[in-house]
Amino acid sequence: MCGIAGFVTERAAAGDAGTLRRMTGVIRHRGPDDEGFYQDAHAFLGHRRLSIIDLATGQQPMTSESGELWITYNGEIFNHADLRAELERAGHRYHTRSDTETILHAFEEHGDRFVERLRGMFAFALWHKGKRELTCVRDRLGIKPFYYYWDGRLFVFASEIKAILEHSAISPRLDESLLPEHLAFGYTSGDGTLFAGIRKLMPGHILRLKLSSPQPTLEITRYWDVPEPDSSAPPRDEASLIRECRERVAETVRMRLMSDVPLGMFLSGGIDSSTIAALMKRLTNGPVMTFAVGYRESAYSELDHAAQVARTIGTEHHAVTVGMEDFFGALPKLIWHEDEPVTWPSSVSLNFVSRLAAKHVKVVLTGEGSDEIFGGYSRYHLYAVNQAFNRLYGWLPAGLRARFRAAVASSRLLSASFRRKLQHTIVGREAGLVSLYLDNFYCAFPAREQQQLFRTSGGPTVYADFLRYWETGDARSPLGRLLYADQKTYLAELLMKQDQMSMACSIESRVPFLDHPLVEFSTLVPDGLKVRHGEGKYILKKAVEGLLPREIIYHKKLGFPTPVRQWLMDPKAESLYGCLRDPDGLLSAYTDRAELEALLARHQRGVEDATDRLWRLLNLQIWGDLFLTGRSERYDSAVSPAGAPALKPAS
Repeated sequence: MCGIAGFVTERAAAGDAGTLRRMTGVIRHRGPDDEGFYQDAHAFLGHRRLSIIDLATGQQPMTSESGELWITYNGEIFNHADLRAELERAGHRYHTRSDTETILHAFEEHGDRFVERLRGMFAFALWHKGKRELTCVRDRLGIKPFYYYWDGRLFVFASEIKAILEHSAISPRLDESLLPEHLAFGYTSGDGTLFAGIRKLMPGHILRLKLSSPQPTLEITRYWDVPEPDSSAPPRDEASLIRECRERVAETVRMRLMSDVPLGMFLSGGIDSSTIAALMKRLTNGPVMTFAVGYRESAYSELDHAAQVARTIGTEHHAVTVGMEDFFGALPKLIWHEDEPVTWPSSVSLNFVSRLAAKHVKVVLTGEGSDEIFGGYSRYHLYAVNQAFNRLYGWLPAGLRARFRAAVASSRLLSASFRRKLQHTIVGREAGLVSLYLDNFYCAFPAREQQQLFRTSGGPTVYADFLRYWETGDARSPLGRLLYADQKTYLAELLMKQDQMSMACSIESRVPFLDHPLVEFSTLVPDGLKVRHGEGKYILKKAVEGLLPREIIYHKKLGFPTPVRQWLMDPKAESLYGCLRDPDGLLSAYTDRAELEALLARHQRGVEDATDRLWRLLNLQIWGDLFLTGRSERYDSAVSPAGAPALKPAS
């Protein structure tokens, strides 16, 4: 696991070598073990190495046998040993034991199509010196990041946006057109970022840059997608599907134990992490280390349950507890690491458990991805229930349904708790995907609230990318379409959180449930084996019976909530409200001051729960200070590896 950065230009300039060193230097946390550089008349490739495989050799950038190809690469190819044997039979000679060299030989042997043979997580840039062509690739699910800038003459890329910003030709600017989507979701689900001109290479895509033609050309193509179910395939019995699920999960965990350094497991106590931890225990000879995080507020913490799971499995368990001061004190530094505002409060906790793990191991396995392939979130079932009820409720006249919605929203006869529950049902919402699913379960900052507070408007386009994926899944069931759209949007952002928060601590995270053959298998699983009687991930739970006790398999998890609402009502949070009110901050240029004050007042009085909106605004304000308004010095200590963060609640 590493950090990559570089650029390709028609004509090199004085100082380009220094620029490359600045770019890799700013992401040193991704690879503190080593650094390397390559440059010629057009290409500048840099690398920061976190040594996991082939510790003695494997330095990058690495060149091919002919010296024509150069690569800077981030990730792990878990089937590289199998590919190596095949390539050696074809006449290729190896000089290292690294998977990096396998990529070079496979490209020489198969051209661009070699990427279809790779099984793992990866993002890399491969330069063909003679042809003056750069090939950039990102793994199928988007486990590893790849950002780039292209203005028709200069192409700059990196594992993190901050490295791209080190290039003197690029100035950080807010892409205002994406602000409504970010406020609604907390992230941008297309290839854009909040930085104007800086984009993401989307998962499962190849980017080809050619300098050899009369005009430089850039082409992006997709090489993989989650397959649609094969309607012509004969139906399979449940027992065989459950058996295959068990075998595939065990195989993907076994593959991800490949390492020349110690590895461990993030253990929340849920079915996903418990399954992986139990398999690790069975598949390894030495001790298995597990790591958990919780909060001082016991109602939001499942540390006791995670510890019980660890005792049952027999792991060497470690835990860390996070409090309000720890949480908000770390936030500026983590926004700097994430490059964009932090989407979910749980990202902060993930960083704390990564810090803990980094004291013991260099690699961790995590349970990310199971919910999105096997239907684990309750929203899938609740959406189906609402749809079913609407087939009856929809017969009522539209005017009567509108009056019911208004009554649910404003009635003083209903308790606030019951009113909130009704507003998640068809009685309190309009019919259709946007209202019943997206507004209901995703949107933290609806268009109406955006239009009141911001000088930009929300509008319907905030859901454009999700709806595009939903609409291309005609061969899938309604549940299959939801899973596909979530995999393309929500999951991709979860994976960036996982990467950035762990790599900030120089620790590699691996996600066994997102082995692409397992994802492809999941599309063969009928809906009734994913969600049954309101129970998500049914097939996985049946598959691990016998591996784990039933009380662990069917334990109802909290879903890792964070006590942000409680913290924001604490008197010690006053400095956070002061940050939001800062007249020199980014928010002052985009928000109506009176509306902002009114929102803060309603929340502090307990009249309205605006936690999600305030979280978005606080992150946006700090992000603006760090990257846009020229006031990053306020947080100098927050982005210093040895420093204590500057923003803290008052004592």
